[in-house]
Amino acid sequence: MILVFILYLAALLIITFYTARMSKTASDFVLGGKKISGFNLALSERATGESAWLILGLTGAAYYKGMQEIWSALGCVLGIVFIWIVMSNRLRMETEKTGALTINSLLSKKFPGAEKTIGTLSSLIVIFFLLFYIEAQFYGGGKVLFDTFGLNPIWGIVIGSLIVVFYCMIGGFITVVATDVFQAILMIISLILLPVILLYLASKNNIHIAEAIQRAGESYSSLTAGKTGIPAILLIISGMSWALGYTGQPQLLTRMMAIKSKKDIVTAKRVAILWTLIAYAGAVFIGWAGYAFVSGGLIEGSAVERLADVNNKGFELIFPVIINAFVTPVIAGILLSGAISAMMSTASSEIILCSSSVTEDIYGNYSKKKLNPMQSLWFNRIMTLVVGLIAFVMALTVKDSVFGLVSYAWSGIGSSFGPALLLLLFWKKFSRAGVIASLLSGTIGTILWKNFFEKDTGISERLTSFIFAFIMAVVFSYLFPEKEKE
Repeated sequence: MILVFILYLAALLIITFYTARMSKTASDFVLGGKKISGFNLALSERATGESAWLILGLTGAAYYKGMQEIWSALGCVLGIVFIWIVMSNRLRMETEKTGALTINSLLSKKFPGAEKTIGTLSSLIVIFFLLFYIEAQFYGGGKVLFDTFGLNPIWGIVIGSLIVVFYCMIGGFITVVATDVFQAILMIISLILLPVILLYLASKNNIHIAEAIQRAGESYSSLTAGKTGIPAILLIISGMSWALGYTGQPQLLTRMMAIKSKKDIVTAKRVAILWTLIAYAGAVFIGWAGYAFVSGGLIEGSAVERLADVNNKGFELIFPVIINAFVTPVIAGILLSGAISAMMSTASSEIILCSSSVTEDIYGNYSKKKLNPMQSLWFNRIMTLVVGLIAFVMALTVKDSVFGLVSYAWSGIGSSFGPALLLLLFWKKFSRAGVIASLLSGTIGTILWKNFFEKDTGISERLTSFIFAFIMAVVFSYLFPEKEKE
């Protein structure tokens, strides 16, 4: 098993060195220089979007909470379908008009004179929340390596983070997309192959997954966790609210900005949506099947104890636990590589996004000294290293679950950027005041609701902060409209 994993890491390094030669300018490093096909960008977007959250977070939540997690999965699928069908081509066209390399610069370039204010504010928000996201990926990689090889989680974090930071720093966006394609293929193989193996084992051992879920009680087997009335409605809305965040995730939307033509958009839509449907069905099924196997006594005692450790979010280990229990070493190595791929592909894209926010949207707006192409390329590489090191240190002290960290970062970025981007693309009266209101309201709303109101109300910050930011963006656009051009 470890040999397969080593071969996987070697393949990543080969891809890195092969594609790094193509990053010759800052534009190549940040957005690929329009050199990448729609097929590859779609797989890259999916690998980036479905991080350790999908392999560990969603499978663990489905295992721990049961049928109610169908709403989170459905919300994610609807969000992905929406951004590809409704937003992708408009983002591509706006990128061509403005010459923007990042979502931050796209927002700021639409309002001449406000570039510094919007660019700086949006960059700081991206960096703040994405550091939590990257932290979750490094931490998730450590958990997988710990449960699979018995490796100290700290060393797991070290290995995963060093590899990701290295290939990001060397090749930038082009290398990240190339490794994403490889990793997206591994992830989808894992999420198809493991459910097939589990179905075979369930049949062989007379395990009835649906019956096991029913025996768990209404809180597990009900789509509303046994709740009725308003609490049930709030649970459904809270899960479905994952869809809102997709409209504002820069690490995903930059893939659409990088697409060359409308024809490539059509191909990319089909690839992304098909991949998503298969992946989410597989992830949720793995969680539910895992519960049936544990309740049926097929998982050995020490593994069950690890899964039951709620304080340390042990339920998020259901994926590697199942692999270790039932899968032959070679296949286990492939499946493990798929799990690690989920972490690496997302972390790499977010590191590039954070570093480009510093170089393009903060340094670019305030520096009077213009860097030549080679200086700009190396500045991006240095900032990539800095961002990776900060996230690595954060991962060493993590206290939340992968699911919780991703939800928080998702809410903050989605609520800040989602309303702003939707209004920018579809509402002609949207103003610079509306952009700033969306960015501030989404950020502040997420932080306040998460820390002071979520536990008492049971309503996710993903929903409340997005609605609040959207309303503020519209209100401030009416209060402070753009001056009409003569």
